[in-house]
Amino acid sequence: MSLSDTPPADQPDGRALVVGEALVDVVARPDGTRAEHPGGSPANVALGLGRLGRRVDLLTWLAPDGAGDLVRAHLEASGVRVLRGDRTPATTPLATAHLDAAGVATYEFDLTWDLPDAWDEDGRPPLVVHTGSIATVLEPGGAKVLRLVEQRRATSTVTYDPNLRPALMGSPEHARPQVEAFVRAADVVKVSDEDLAWLHPGVAPAEIAETWARSGPALVVVTHGGEGAFAVTGAGARLQVPAPAVTVADTVGAGDSFMGGLVDGLWTAGLLGADRREALADVSAEVVEAVLARCVRIAAITVSRAGANPPTAAEL
Repeated sequence: MSLSDTPPADQPDGRALVVGEALVDVVARPDGTRAEHPGGSPANVALGLGRLGRRVDLLTWLAPDGAGDLVRAHLEASGVRVLRGDRTPATTPLATAHLDAAGVATYEFDLTWDLPDAWDEDGRPPLVVHTGSIATVLEPGGAKVLRLVEQRRATSTVTYDPNLRPALMGSPEHARPQVEAFVRAADVVKVSDEDLAWLHPGVAPAEIAETWARSGPALVVVTHGGEGAFAVTGAGARLQVPAPAVTVADTVGAGDSFMGGLVDGLWTAGLLGADRREALADVSAEVVEAVLARCVRIAAITVSRAGANPPTAAEL
């Protein structure tokens, strides 16, 4: 089965709600040059979905300042609707990505995170609610995001990517209970092998993925960078896909573009929405393999060019 040529029209009236941080990434390169780009893991997922032709709303925490305007314009240019809330931060969040000689990023942050009390969301429930990263652990917003996704399970598929940032999250022992609360609330989890190595030192990624899959999610996907990805289903099936060979410009946004592709692929397969939860739990290995093969292609395109710049549907 191939999903690469399937148009995003299986559930044409649906939309995605992405909840989480949007910010300005300052990329500091080894040669001393710096560049500013809109970023934030959930915002990048929303961007990827918009470029793949999906209707997507982003609930985030942006200030009415120049940096916030930069982020909004960037997202809206790719079809993302940034929801307006009744409260905003004093300044738009900032993250600095320090790249090493291989293009691998480490981060430092200057930000706050919360949710507005009310926002201008469409009254119809989304097919899927996605969240992850800083938004799920930084208070006071983290606890609010967990309550939101638990409430939305009644009508929506919930997807989650921990996308851990140790500089903001304290020790693994501190972060682990919150991460695992979101895992239990999710239908689909995507996580990197690096995240798992930090969260559970010395434990094999496959063992953690299988434990997580037994706790509630129908699908747990673990990415291994240039080595591809593997998946564990709630029914106990395991499968793996390799990544295509590519010259890496940098890895910024690679995992987020993979996550957007994962949501998009499940959407195309007709597996999103609370009424499709049973079908998602019974998903075949063939469908998962086809979805993941497209995800690694999407991530490969992203790492082949600078910054969080996921492909459009036309590029695929």
